[in-house]
Amino acid sequence: MPDVAARLDRGFTEHGLRCACLFPAMHKYRLDDERIRHVFEAADRHKAAVFVHCGVLTVGVRSKLGLRSPFDLRLGDPLAAAALAAAFPSVPVLIPHFGAGFFREALMAVDTCSNIYLDTSSSNGWLRYTPDLTLETVFRTALSVAGASRLLFGTDSSFFPRGWQKPVFDTQKAALRSLGCAAEDEAAIFGGNFERLFPVKDGAVTTTTNTKP
Repeated sequence: MPDVAARLDRGFTEHGLRCACLFPAMHKYRLDDERIRHVFEAADRHKAAVFVHCGVLTVGVRSKLGLRSPFDLRLGDPLAAAALAAAFPSVPVLIPHFGAGFFREALMAVDTCSNIYLDTSSSNGWLRYTPDLTLETVFRTALSVAGASRLLFGTDSSFFPRGWQKPVFDTQKAALRSLGCAAEDEAAIFGGNFERLFPVKDGAVTTTTNTKP
C-alpha cells in the first residue's frame, strides 16, 4: 500500500500491535523489496518485532475447503530475512517452525544475526523432507547454534481446535527432556523468552497465532 508507513505507525500506536507479520510466499513479494524496509523502519521506530514466515506454507482451512494455495515458496528464504535483520539489529525478527523446511538456512540466519529468533510452533511436519532428522535433533542443533535464549515455544493454533495445543507442548517438552535440557533453559523456551520480547503493557495480555506449515 502506498501509505504503508502511516498504516504501520497507526498499528503500532493506536491499535497496540507489537509485531508485524510478513508472509512473502503467500502474498508474492521479495523480502529484499525496498517497500519491506518500511516495515522494519516502523518496527524500529516503535520498538516492535517482525515475524517472517519462511519455508513450507499451507493453510489448513483452505485445504479442507478444497481451495488452491498458489504460494511461491522460493520467496520464503530465511537468508533473505537475515539480510534485513542485519540492517535493523535492534528489531527482533521471528522465523517460525524452525524455518519450515529451510532448517539449514534458518540456522545460518540465526547464527549470523543475534536479533533473529526461531519459533518451535506446529507439528513440524516439514521434518519428513529431511531423512533421519528428528525433533530431538532439531532442538539439539538449534540449541547449539541459537542458544535457549533465542527459541520461542509455540503450538500453532490457527486451525481447529483453536487455542492451546497440549499434544504439541507434550511432544516438545519430551524432546527437550530427552536432551537433558536444563530447567532454566526450558523455562526460557516455554515462556520466558516471549515475555522478555513482548512484556505485558497496561495489563494487556499478548498472544501470537501462526499458520500451520
